[in-house]
Amino acid sequence: MMKSTGIVRMVDSVGRIVLPAEIREKFGIKEGGELEIYVDSSSIILKKYEPTCIFCGSTKDITVFKERNVCNKCLEHLKTI
Repeated sequence: MMKSTGIVRMVDSVGRIVLPAEIREKFGIKEGGELEIYVDSSSIILKKYEPTCIFCGSTKDITVFKERNVCNKCLEHLKTI
């Protein structure tokens, strides 16, 4: 369930919004940090981006191989095939 923060922000002429410092701090979003954008029928959801393994979905020990994210565990398993 989504919870309202009561914060309203304007969208500028190029579509930018400013996330309040307290929200950035709460979620550990630093300058230059990446956000994923999700949509459903009536909502836009911003989520802190965390790269995940394309095979198992893990967010730990991610390596980029041929522009794809693979965790070390799956990478080791692929070496045995």
